[in-house]
Amino acid sequence: MAFDGITIANLVHELKGALEGGRISKIAQPEKDELLITIKNNRENYRLQISASASLPLIYLTGKNKTSPLTAPNFCMLLRKHIGSARILSITQPGLERIIEFHLEHLDEMGDLCRKRLIAEIMGKHSNIIFCREDGTILDSIKHVSASMSSVREVLPGREYFIPQTIAKADPLTVSETDFLALLAGAPMPLQKALYSRLTGISPIMAQELCCLASLDSDHPANALTEPEMLHLYHTLTLLMEDVKAGRFAPAIVYEGETPTEYAALPLTCFDGPRYSRKEYASISALLEDFYASRDAITRIRQKSADLRRIVQTALEREYKKYDLQSKQLKDTDKREKYRIYGELLNTYGYELTGGEKSFTCLNYYTSEEITIPLDPQLTARENAQKHFNKYNKLKRTYEALSRLTQETRQEIDHLESISSSLDIAQTESDLVQIKEELMEYGYVKKRRAGDKAPRITSRPFHYISSDGYHIYVGKNNYQNEELTFKLANGNDWWFHAKGIPGSHVILKVQGQEEVPDRAFEEAGALAAYYSKGRDNDKVEVDYIQKKHIKKPAASAPGFVIYHTNYSLVASPACHLQEIP
Repeated sequence: MAFDGITIANLVHELKGALEGGRISKIAQPEKDELLITIKNNRENYRLQISASASLPLIYLTGKNKTSPLTAPNFCMLLRKHIGSARILSITQPGLERIIEFHLEHLDEMGDLCRKRLIAEIMGKHSNIIFCREDGTILDSIKHVSASMSSVREVLPGREYFIPQTIAKADPLTVSETDFLALLAGAPMPLQKALYSRLTGISPIMAQELCCLASLDSDHPANALTEPEMLHLYHTLTLLMEDVKAGRFAPAIVYEGETPTEYAALPLTCFDGPRYSRKEYASISALLEDFYASRDAITRIRQKSADLRRIVQTALEREYKKYDLQSKQLKDTDKREKYRIYGELLNTYGYELTGGEKSFTCLNYYTSEEITIPLDPQLTARENAQKHFNKYNKLKRTYEALSRLTQETRQEIDHLESISSSLDIAQTESDLVQIKEELMEYGYVKKRRAGDKAPRITSRPFHYISSDGYHIYVGKNNYQNEELTFKLANGNDWWFHAKGIPGSHVILKVQGQEEVPDRAFEEAGALAAYYSKGRDNDKVEVDYIQKKHIKKPAASAPGFVIYHTNYSLVASPACHLQEIP
């Protein structure tokens, strides 16, 4: 699953047809490392999303808009100033590099025509978006790279832009037969690795495809190939590059069962077989959006929730340490009954003592066995009995206090684990707002100052329709769980929750029906398993009960409920139903 040079070549081919000659009408920067550029061309509006995220760099045409910050970042303001209405002259890719250059023409403050370059580098953690003059002088970039960060290249205003050549690689579009043979002959490594490590823009999966097309073993040492085999591989590469040059692309995602395994801009014959299926796309942008959009959203929300996750994790670690200490201290109080028995037996048999004894053996009438009682020889029998009773009473008070404290700590751990589970399923910033509000309410996050306006919360529970037409609601956090269970649900509606682990409340609305199909219960149970801490397990036990049997203890945390009689089912975590907006 590589964003390689061939995928970039397909993108450039698509962008040329859609955007060349068009005019930029809007530039937004919805994220600190992402641009969303609107271009008008041929009476159509196109949105180009460019992300330089270190974890998931992307570039493709999209039909979706994104909310921008109220105050545009400096890089966005600079682009608006210079190329806010620029015309796109051409879109190019240097060789088969993972780089796209947009050559732009605009009017400066004096009304003179000027040209600029906007360069998108899709290079993993080194990805960047760089804005240059026509001569290559960098005006600014979405990420600044100083000499202390990189010894290869500085990316700062005023520096000259160039493509870093850290490893000498051959361009597969122009490599000669002689150079290709020399490249393989000097590569004492598996053939697949030799291809992707010695040729620009070739990913491991395309190297594997080349080996497959040439009927060669990808694990065979490259320098052990015969000359005819090398020549055959070179001709195979040439034919593949002819398709790239001519724009003959066939973007598709390969699935193994229901799981997307790989994607490529060219057919992947190495995945032929009954285990695999293929979904073809008319455009590489549509493929990339399908493949990456949900993953990008999850990555973004995880980045934005990092602070909250750290707060919750720190609090959890503290509470678990407290719980372990309290449990250990509570276990030490188990011996309290021993001291009570010592005292009672001394009161019963103490008349036999003459004084000065260090221990006393007598019959324990509770067990009918002999027992040896330690004594202080300086004390009388009655005083020794009182000493043991004092120890018993102290341990009893400790037991009662620790029992209460341990229960409170356990409830706090369960509460924090439920918040952690809510962070795992959060999908939007509004979901995070509600979670932060809960953390504020319970003192984990500093409360807003007096006069600060509370953010507007637009987060809503998940809403699904079962295969039989029943409405199913799933809470995203504890506040929503509380609302679903005690406000939305009626007495005969069914309530589902993963057994013994943090998770969402799931409500199956019966809609006045006395008999609900088993399939509706199974689907609701699968959702309860999926939206819980057990979603990565093969099977999860799920409790379900009618809402009228659910109770909320007084002064308990939101989403905390108790019930005594329930049914159980075992479900595979799944979310196959279509979500209702």
